[in-house]
Order: sequence, then structure tokens, then C-alpha cells
Amino acid sequence: MKSILKIALAGAFIFLLSFEATAQTSKYKCMLQMSNYTGEGAYVVVSLINAKGEYDKTLYVMGDDKKWYKTLKEWHKFYSQKPTDISAKTGASVTGGDRSMTTLEIEDSKINKGYKLRFETSVEDQKYYVTDLEIPLTTEGIADKTEGKGYIRYVRLNKL
Repeated sequence: MKSILKIALAGAFIFLLSFEATAQTSKYKCMLQMSNYTGEGAYVVVSLINAKGEYDKTLYVMGDDKKWYKTLKEWHKFYSQKPTDISAKTGASVTGGDRSMTTLEIEDSKINKGYKLRFETSVEDQKYYVTDLEIPLTTEGIADKTEGKGYIRYVRLNKL
């Protein structure tokens, strides 16, 4: 009888651990409209920023040539310290006037907890924007169209 109880408790423990490991996430369609700048394609990094203003996670990178990642200076510091495989989270860079549609996966536990999405941009031989655009991860913030300060004209998110 004791062994059955031990097996049941061990099974319940494993179930709880697996439940913790698979945090609930939601997918959001991210429509990014670039401003009409001239020059090369912009590299854009979408990062999850925690309540302390620190990088938490890379959600997407627009631009797949790794040699240009260092031009995204602040994100590259974070990425260099905690390199992760972002190959599934990369796509083409975007040029002036272009539109990009991507899907971002965000943990539901981050909503309304002080987190935000940061869109960091860099264009070869032009100005670098650490915070071209930030979206507060709040119910209202996600629903709003957010204007950029640099190469990004605006971003709109829609929950899928």
C-alpha cells in the first residue's frame, strides 16, 4: 500500500512539474509598418522587457545575417551574454515603406505584470534606435496601435 501511495505521489509531482514547464502562451499577429526612410533594410529586434527594464527574452529578429546583429547594440549585449538559438525566430529585414507580418508568442503570465515589448532598430550607416517603439504588455496596450520614433511608423497587435 505504501508503494502505491509513493508511486501516486511521484506521478502527481511529475505532472505538476510538467504543467509548470509548459506555461500558457497566446499568439499575436504583429503588423509592423515601416516609415518611408531611404537606405538599406532595417534590422528589427522584438524583445520582451521585464518590469525592471531588463531584457528577458528575444521574441523575433527581422534580419537574418548575424554579422549585423552587433549594430543592435543593447540587444546584442544581452544576446551575447545569453546566446540562444533564434533561427526559428528570424525573418528578412524590412525596408522603408514596407510592411511585415509576423506571429509573436507571449506568455500569458507576463500580461499586466509590468512587462513590455521593445522594438529596437538599426539601419546600415544611419541612426540606431534602442527604443524605436515600446508596447506595454497590458490588456489596453496590446489592443492599441503604437507609433514608432524612428524607422517604424507603427505596430499593431491582434490576438489570434
